[in-house]
Amino acid sequence: MKLPLSWLADWNDGNLDPGVIAQRLTMLGLEVEAATPVGAAVTPLVAGRVLEVRPHPNADRLSLCRVDVGGGEPVGIVCGARNVRAGGMYPVALPGATLPGGLAIKAARIRGEPSAGMLCSGRELGIDDGADGLLGLDAGIAPGADASALLGLGDTVLDVNVTPNRADCLSVLGLARELAAAGIGRAREPGGTGIRAAHAVVFPVTVQATGDCPRFIGRVIRGIDPQARSPLWLRERLRRAGIRSIGAAVDVTNYVLVELGQPMHAYDLAQLRDGIEVRRARAREPVALLDGRAVEADPEVLVIADGSGAIGLAGIMGGAGTAVGEGTQDLFLECAWFAPDAIAGRARRFGLHTDASVRFERGVDPSLQQAAIERATQLILDIAGGEAGPLIDAGDAAALPVRQPVHLRRQRLARVLGLAIPDGEVTRILGDLRMAPVAGADGWMVTPPPARFDIEREEDLIEEVVRIHGYDRVPETRGGATARPAAAGEAAAPLTTVAATLIARGYQEAITYSFIPAERDALFGAVGCAGLALSNPISADLAVMRQSLWPGLAAAVAGNLNRQQTRVRLFEIGTRFVPAADSTHREERCVAGVAAGSRWPEQWGGSAKPVDFYDVKADVEALLARAGALAATIFEPAVHPALHPGRAARVSVDGQAAGWLGELHPALAARLGMPVMVLFELQADVVSAHGAGAYRAASVFPSVRRDLAVVVAREVPAATLLAVVREAAPAILRDAFVFDIYTGPQVGSDEKSVAIGLILQDTSRTLTDDDASAALDAARAALGHRLQARIRQ
Repeated sequence: MKLPLSWLADWNDGNLDPGVIAQRLTMLGLEVEAATPVGAAVTPLVAGRVLEVRPHPNADRLSLCRVDVGGGEPVGIVCGARNVRAGGMYPVALPGATLPGGLAIKAARIRGEPSAGMLCSGRELGIDDGADGLLGLDAGIAPGADASALLGLGDTVLDVNVTPNRADCLSVLGLARELAAAGIGRAREPGGTGIRAAHAVVFPVTVQATGDCPRFIGRVIRGIDPQARSPLWLRERLRRAGIRSIGAAVDVTNYVLVELGQPMHAYDLAQLRDGIEVRRARAREPVALLDGRAVEADPEVLVIADGSGAIGLAGIMGGAGTAVGEGTQDLFLECAWFAPDAIAGRARRFGLHTDASVRFERGVDPSLQQAAIERATQLILDIAGGEAGPLIDAGDAAALPVRQPVHLRRQRLARVLGLAIPDGEVTRILGDLRMAPVAGADGWMVTPPPARFDIEREEDLIEEVVRIHGYDRVPETRGGATARPAAAGEAAAPLTTVAATLIARGYQEAITYSFIPAERDALFGAVGCAGLALSNPISADLAVMRQSLWPGLAAAVAGNLNRQQTRVRLFEIGTRFVPAADSTHREERCVAGVAAGSRWPEQWGGSAKPVDFYDVKADVEALLARAGALAATIFEPAVHPALHPGRAARVSVDGQAAGWLGELHPALAARLGMPVMVLFELQADVVSAHGAGAYRAASVFPSVRRDLAVVVAREVPAATLLAVVREAAPAILRDAFVFDIYTGPQVGSDEKSVAIGLILQDTSRTLTDDDASAALDAARAALGHRLQARIRQ
């Protein structure tokens, strides 16, 4: 929120030094992100009325102006602005003044004509960077008036980051109250005498959804001047608060919004039909909004309607058909209280983010509506004239929220803060925050003010006390605790060791969003399985919970390669959300990785080769070997919708599916504009397992190698052959590996020859030929029996 300190001064009578205010608000938990000076006081700077404008005899783009600056004869000023006109009122810098940019004003001759000052634009005074031409002042200002004071030069605008739970601070009044509670000045409360009705005209209002709108106050104002313009001081305050001036009535509602925190709306009474109705929308009910868009509301959306249908989204945005325009003479002012639950999320549903919706969905003071409409009415009458009618108050006041007392225990307060704050100071702090504390034996029963929707439990009150007491006054205290280290088990290792293994193999850890686009989730997820959709997504690109970590990692790799990174290895340890059999989803921790680019960093010893399936398979095997699961792992050819056919494998451990490995499908890569990359994804509990292991002494006896070549069907995986050999061979088998695969005319067209090397060794003796032959025969027999393998001749 942008807070002009000159506006704050209307509501707090303290010393509003910009540095002090910024520091105090930040320490109160309302961080001031910027303090922007608004111009600088210029002396002498006066209001001047141009009496005459005539062309400069020696310059086509200059004019000679005779200007009344008050207190004497008019002065001559040479001006180059195109919008200067006779009768106009503008700020005039007289000789001796220095403008914010450092320009010193002095009497001079410009192209041979005398000029005793300068007619100024907003940009030259440092208050409006977007101004084009001279800054116009209100016509009713007397010539010679102090323009620096009229324009509020020398002001400072603070940019305050108001946290979502502090909707009460989204106003000048709210921040004035906060500073008063912190010891800076006294806050002025809204109120005063109500405006007496000048006529009896009312416009009927019916509230059907009283739970959503317990209070709806309205008033008819007749006979305003449709040509009336908001005064300069009001337009300038709105500009500094980040709101552009539109027209007198709309400017007043925006002014009250910023000043008191109460959203309001003004209708053109002539455009309303039959009466106003506050209700839930009908199915697909059309609403034409002020911003020119047409939307369709549903029964979850609260609307304002009249006899013609919905004319606005309640608490969000009004409708175009009933908007105040240049010819509006009669107004209907609305000032309502909408329940946060009835507004929350509705604006985002339509792609809207309005000042009204931000305040209503966080909670507006339910006791503020009458004071706000009286303030707005008086401003409209002062600016545009007219006659105000009586107030109507529709709704059900009994449905308005009532703040419940919260118990604050003295002992709990001291324990949480680490210091004892005297009872008197606690009572004073709570009172300064407009709460109603009632002292008891063990503490206080505290009733929050209506605007404080964030005070619900004891911890909230403790935070309030320490905020005002001062975080910097809380002493530093060293904590003490008894450390009882837990026994380190051997069944599993922390995932940090998994990360360390991948980092050692050249990968870098990444963290990607769990929310991804629904289309991309479907491309990488299992066929026919829909991802878990969010009921209220931030955007369409963050609409579902991911079924796989691959979409985020693949996008990250593509982004790195597009930024001239030629070799990328990324991994992530995260959660995916997998569809379950009962139409629900379960969370599953997994480890995923992706590799793209060259196999090795560029070097002189060889040509660059792209990474392939087997490079990443080696990385996966390293993870499984660290977990002691490699011997029980099988890589089976399988089909995955996101992986290249023939270059994809399902990873199984002890017969259970544990993950996938493969190259990104070419069609998918082309569709997403991604390069070739190899991906893997494994269940975290598989790679984090850590068997206790068994000690095996190093043998001092020589090893024996025997080779075995068998012919099997082409679809039999090499891993299956090795598993059968390891299971059948005796204890002297130390290793088995494939060292050759042959397909060609010497075997059948649907067969292949696989050569397997066996390393045999004993720890107690030297093996004999009979020992080696027995091991080879056992392996040969098992392969023939289980896989119908035959010895290659």
